Amino acid sequence: MTTNIDTILKEFERFGVDLGLDRINRLLADLGNPQERVPMIHVAGTNGKGSVCAYLAAILTQAGYRVGRYTSPHLVDWTERICFNEEPIAPEELENILREIKDAISPYVPSPTQFEVITAAAWLYFAQKQVDIAVMEVGLGGRLDATNVCSQPLVTIITSISWEHWQRLGPTLAHIAREKAGILKPQRPAIVGQLPPEAMAVVKQRIADLDCPAWFPPPAIDLGTKARYGELEYPLPLPGNAQLANSTLAIEAIRVLQQQGWQIADADIVAGMAKTKWPGRLQWVTLYNQSLLVDGAHNGAAAEVLRQYVDTLSPKATTWVMGMLSTKDHEGIFRALLRPGDSLYLVPVPDHSTAAPEELGVLAAKICPGLAATCCPDLQTALEKALLGEAASDKLTVLCGSLYLLGHFFANHNQI
Repeated sequence: MTTNIDTILKEFERFGVDLGLDRINRLLADLGNPQERVPMIHVAGTNGKGSVCAYLAAILTQAGYRVGRYTSPHLVDWTERICFNEEPIAPEELENILREIKDAISPYVPSPTQFEVITAAAWLYFAQKQVDIAVMEVGLGGRLDATNVCSQPLVTIITSISWEHWQRLGPTLAHIAREKAGILKPQRPAIVGQLPPEAMAVVKQRIADLDCPAWFPPPAIDLGTKARYGELEYPLPLPGNAQLANSTLAIEAIRVLQQQGWQIADADIVAGMAKTKWPGRLQWVTLYNQSLLVDGAHNGAAAEVLRQYVDTLSPKATTWVMGMLSTKDHEGIFRALLRPGDSLYLVPVPDHSTAAPEELGVLAAKICPGLAATCCPDLQTALEKALLGEAASDKLTVLCGSLYLLGHFFANHNQI
């Protein structure tokens, strides 16, 4: 069934990434404007937005609401992107909705992009399910993203801003911040994470221009396996220091909903947090009877979060298995992660615009002299060398560099 979904969506792949709201607005209008029947929380940011969406959906589901969650990209298949009460959409339902959307597209207007089609599918599914609330993650940027079609979001959240997608969003943090802040709406509540000063200035100006009530929650206090924010103590099942900040953004958004009359008890927050899952981010799996840490780490800021976590594990050295897309900040990722004495196995990212492992190897050697770098033809070969090689036992092994690479790993090792 997922093959049919792939086939339908493949038709729209050729239209590429083309930011803008005209096509999605036209498509949604032809579908009866389902988004107008779906109250939403809108979440943008460079990193952390998926975790924040996961926390929010888990808490709201725990509180007894009918909850939609839309995130991207997926790891293994398209159904992961569209969830209802924490369960992915059934492949049959997604296929039927995609066929309905395809039938609604006029041949006389510019075709929607693949992302616009799957986003429209989320809106339509959530409307059909009569969700009480949808947690919607921005795909790319914010201002011109296909999710940005709701004039009255319940809450908007900007999790973080760092240097990524500069090819489309602009060459500076201020440019990128302007695009992310495009999800803010007049007089609608805004929750903002820890941003670099250059980005924060842009976001605060936009908040002032739109007269948004705004909150800027600090990270929670680390209590070991738990965290504390204000008077609330709660478990943090997702590892890494970044979750101290991500979790408080979610909690602050819940506080805003409580002020709006939503019935969410603190016990729901605690229980929802405990149940939160977000695969592919600082996740431990077992392969060849060895522990393997997997993490997307697809930009410099995410790589720094991964590095901080690795440093808490105190390994003698680290073996990295990495593949990256051609469009990513290779230098920033390498500078954050690599240390002399580490080993690096470089692989292509299958079925995507991959950076050449050989070119990455040259860059890695320049950035980190004393590094042992090996190019491998595929991920399987690299993992076997990293986990079964002579020096494997006394090193931490990490698979990272691209969520698409992780998806390929999960699909072939049934580890998700």
